Amino acid sequence: MKILTVIGARPQMVKAAVVSRAVAARQSSGVNIREMIVHTGQHFDKNMSDVFFDEMGIPKPDNMLGLGGLSHGAMTGRMIEQIESILQQDRPDWVLVYGDTNSTMAGALAAVKLHIPVAHIEAGLRSWNRAMPEEINRVVTDHVSSLLFAPTDSAVKNLLVEGIIGEKVVRTGDVMLDASLFYAKNSVGRPLPVDVGDCPFALVTIHRAENTDEPRRLAAIVAAMEAVASELHLVFPLHPRTRGALERHGLLERLARAATLLDPLGYLDMIRLEDECCLVITDSGGVQKEAYFFGKPCVTLRTETEWTELVDIGANKLVAPDDEKSIVEAIRSGMQVRVDTQTQLYGDGHAAEQIVDCLLSRGR
Repeated sequence: MKILTVIGARPQMVKAAVVSRAVAARQSSGVNIREMIVHTGQHFDKNMSDVFFDEMGIPKPDNMLGLGGLSHGAMTGRMIEQIESILQQDRPDWVLVYGDTNSTMAGALAAVKLHIPVAHIEAGLRSWNRAMPEEINRVVTDHVSSLLFAPTDSAVKNLLVEGIIGEKVVRTGDVMLDASLFYAKNSVGRPLPVDVGDCPFALVTIHRAENTDEPRRLAAIVAAMEAVASELHLVFPLHPRTRGALERHGLLERLARAATLLDPLGYLDMIRLEDECCLVITDSGGVQKEAYFFGKPCVTLRTETEWTELVDIGANKLVAPDDEKSIVEAIRSGMQVRVDTQTQLYGDGHAAEQIVDCLLSRGR
């Protein structure tokens, strides 16, 4: 069996690492399975991309497309064109896509037009906000996929609402839990990427366009960080988009006085911080889950989330990113939350193995 995997952004690289490892395990046991990787280049900063291949043992891509830094339409169109050419040449049995980026949708559309079945990892997630590009990407991908690997019960229910039912939907658990368990175990003793002393600290990540590109929201977030800085050490790795927006709006120096700013981090450094912090403040979907995996309360600077089960159990608090007072209150109350991780909301840490076995059992 030949699988072609399409990735392009940091979260996809994390997920692909564990699935590639499961593929390699099947190969070593004599199973006829081979994976090719196409990297679209959607994230082209070295710390946002290349470092993940280096430190996580992901096989080097067979094809590098270098299509980052374009508008949504230009990026997606060029991805479809170039992925289609690769598919016509290699004719894989499955095209495997992850999550909800432009790379995800482009890979799915290029494949389905050529009648190559698509398997979508992290299917069924919904924010119910069609203004988000990610929501469009995930909805389109789900509706053209032949296999939908849903990480949670709520994801399965979302697909049911849209009429996607039957054996094509498989509840696997979350490959990000697989990754967190595996790499946390292998990073024991790794020093933190920043000296935080003996004081409790919060890990902050902000990168979504709706927060970084809207000056009023970004200013409210910075003001909230300033308000809690005397109570809590803030460690803030800066996404390139966020740094650029802070500089454009004259907010970078203010934030630098309130928080310890870092360059983008590799995955192992991020999970070390998640493991050691007392609170996570983010607008990232993946980091919300990673906070839960490590038993840390989370404040999410969004008005909706795909991971509703974390809100339901009180592990995650949603807050409007343009409301400074509410952000401050959520951070202060979040520091008092104790997270129960006993319920297996995201499976048992073996999602990747189940995914690979399912692909093999349903080979063309």
